[in-house]
Amino acid sequence: MKKLLLTFRNKVQATKISWSWVITSFYLLFMLILPIWSLLSTASKALFADFWQLATEPVAVSAYLVTLTMASLAALFNGVFGFVLAWVLVRYNFPGKKLLDAAVDLPFALPTSVAGLTLATVYSPQGWIGQALTKVGVQVLFTRLGVAVAMVFVSFPFVVRTLQPVLQDMEVELEEVAWSLGASPWKTFHRVLFPSLLPALITGVTLAFSRAIGEYGSIVIVSSNMPLKDLIASVLIFQNLEQYEYTGATVIGTVVLLISLVLLFGVNAIQSMHRNR
Repeated sequence: MKKLLLTFRNKVQATKISWSWVITSFYLLFMLILPIWSLLSTASKALFADFWQLATEPVAVSAYLVTLTMASLAALFNGVFGFVLAWVLVRYNFPGKKLLDAAVDLPFALPTSVAGLTLATVYSPQGWIGQALTKVGVQVLFTRLGVAVAMVFVSFPFVVRTLQPVLQDMEVELEEVAWSLGASPWKTFHRVLFPSLLPALITGVTLAFSRAIGEYGSIVIVSSNMPLKDLIASVLIFQNLEQYEYTGATVIGTVVLLISLVLLFGVNAIQSMHRNR
């Protein structure tokens, strides 16, 4: 009887695993693999010489550099301040904590065009912040700084939300043991806490970077979208589509996709090395 029950359970478990694989494969096929394959196949129709010429045009190269540079700065900024905010939200109680915690998700709820309009209003020469910055000679709108600010805004929640569960699950006893052994607060953080938080921090920064690279709606409002100035790759792709330059848009999209994949695989490799230590 026990053997029959075990056999039945094994069959049920195998059926569940089979259906899980079917659903997962179906989802990945239509949501990820086919769109990427379609993009790559369309780009492959161009001759290599044409592909290289379109991919390395000065306007395109400038757009890649602006996109990657501003996205990197936004990710690093969010990594630092997102870490601090996550720490404060988990470790401290203060009036308005729940309101602040809810406000972290605001960039997820806002349409990107509304986010761009909001930033344009705040950082315009007549806005609250823009007026003060103008007096000291700092211009945000229609510059690369505006691009970075928009990327920071839309990607900010990723670091906070990635770190919060890890901080909540971290045992306070680890810190107490370190303190009892004579470790200073900084040494406790550096040697005990930070290594445990590093994988989540890297994941959050990577997600923020990926989100910043793909941003369009807010940046098209706060930047001048001028070639060789503050034009980013996603806006350049849309400009090509408006001019019916489908091949150029596909080539630029393929280059951005390949750069993103290389960077993401590199980050995942670093995380794997850290876990295996």
